[in-house]
Amino acid sequence: MILTRLRISLLFWVALLGVTLSACGYNTIPTAEETAKAKWSDVQNQYQRRADLIPNLVATVQGYAKQEKEVLTAVTEARAKATSIKVDESTITDPEKFKQFTEAQRQLTGALGRLLAISENYPDLKSNQNFLALQSQLEGTENRIAVARKDYIEAVRDYNTTLKTFPGILWAMTVFRSNKPMQEFAATSGSETAPKVQF
Repeated sequence: MILTRLRISLLFWVALLGVTLSACGYNTIPTAEETAKAKWSDVQNQYQRRADLIPNLVATVQGYAKQEKEVLTAVTEARAKATSIKVDESTITDPEKFKQFTEAQRQLTGALGRLLAISENYPDLKSNQNFLALQSQLEGTENRIAVARKDYIEAVRDYNTTLKTFPGILWAMTVFRSNKPMQEFAATSGSETAPKVQF
């Protein structure tokens, strides 16, 4: 009888503690962190999709534009650099790693832009079905990257705000001391100026 009352009492206090912790924001930091990590995985997935499309695009252009070797080499090298950077969970909390990752992706984006621009010089290439399909997939991937980055930025903003506001700041200073703010994407310098296209 006493043992049963003790169990009921213990169960009551455990349930009360669970309700109290869930109502006071204890779960907010881990939830926001996991959401941001999931959004980061989406960003990585879209960048990987782009990297996977590039060899096919380069091979298609190569057949038509043998004299554009410099641009094709630049795209291949930029892809190799972008895919060689080790990306893991620490990337989103380490400003230096994050900067390396975003810089490599920026260089790849620039090289791809030059590759697509040379297609204007080759009417046969512009009408090639493989090229058109790859170009369309690449454009779709660029849109997906933009959406994934926007979603990631939103999730990181929520997570970082939770670490700095009440009651999350109390949990961040005590239980979740090892949690660091995550890095956000920022516009690269000069991106406010439209690129000049010359033919």
